Amino acid sequence: MTPEDTSKFIAYVLRHAPESIGLRLDAQGWAGIDALVAGAVAGGRELARADVVRAVDSGTKKRYELSGDGQRIRALQGHSTPQVSRSFEAVVPPAVLFHGTATRFLDAIREQGLKPGSRQHVHLSADEATAVQVGQRHGKAHVLRVDAARMHALGHAFHRAENGVWLADAVPPEFLSG
Repeated sequence: MTPEDTSKFIAYVLRHAPESIGLRLDAQGWAGIDALVAGAVAGGRELARADVVRAVDSGTKKRYELSGDGQRIRALQGHSTPQVSRSFEAVVPPAVLFHGTATRFLDAIREQGLKPGSRQHVHLSADEATAVQVGQRHGKAHVLRVDAARMHALGHAFHRAENGVWLADAVPPEFLSG
């Protein structure tokens, strides 16, 4: 398995389907690294502890976190599994945040706003360049501006994951432009 394949596999398991390898996550998303490796191997995937640690340290986006004792791992955000209900402290956002999407989704977004879909939060970026990269993963990219200052002033909560990704429960269409 390439390092990219390993990271995608770990993301799938920790964010969406821990049960696919018999893994149990706690409410904050933590799983034992040994249990992750054992479940993967039992399911026919080659995975070693070193591969897991490499996935945590690789890439420009910090997607995972190791526990202080190095025995557990979790995905920082993006969960759709009901096993996880991470709690994030509410924080004041920058005045403007960005959301990258594919152009084919624009009509629905402009009508309904941004919704988390199968995930627990809408993911937002602090800079436009990151939003472009996110949007390109799904097709021709388009970047929407989010009036985070006005949303926050009206009582909408924002959270910031450890890797800098901004999170919101939803973004109503009246706070979007672009």
